[in-house]
Amino acid sequence: MTQEPADTVATPQTEGNEESVRATFARLYTDGRAYVQAEVERQKLRAGIASAGIRNAAILGIVALMLLFAAIVTLLIGLVIALSAMIGPLWATLAVFGGAVLIAVLLLLLAKGQIRHMLKTIKS
Repeated sequence: MTQEPADTVATPQTEGNEESVRATFARLYTDGRAYVQAEVERQKLRAGIASAGIRNAAILGIVALMLLFAAIVTLLIGLVIALSAMIGPLWATLAVFGGAVLIAVLLLLLAKGQIRHMLKTIKS
C-alpha cells in the first residue's frame, strides 16, 4: 500500500490541466457566441418571411376589397337603372340610397354589439 493520495475531484489541478480548462471554456464561449449569432440570423430570416407573407396578404386583401366595392357600386347602379323604369329615376335613386343606408346602419349596429361584447369579455 502506498501513502499517495488518490486523484479525486477535490485534488487541485496542475498548471497544465488549468490551461486545458481555460481553452475549453474559451472554445465553449466561442461556440456559444456562434450559436447565438446563428439563432439571431435564423430569427431575422423567419421575421422577413413572415413580414413578406403579411405584406402580400394585405395587398391581396386590399385589392379584393376594392373589387368588392366596385361590384357593390355596379350592383347599386344596376338596381337604380332597373327601378327607374318602374318608379322613375329620382325615386329609384332614393330607394336604392335608403336601402344602402339601412343596410350600413344595421351593419354598424352589429359591429357596435361585437365591440361591446368584446369589451365585456375583456373586463371579466
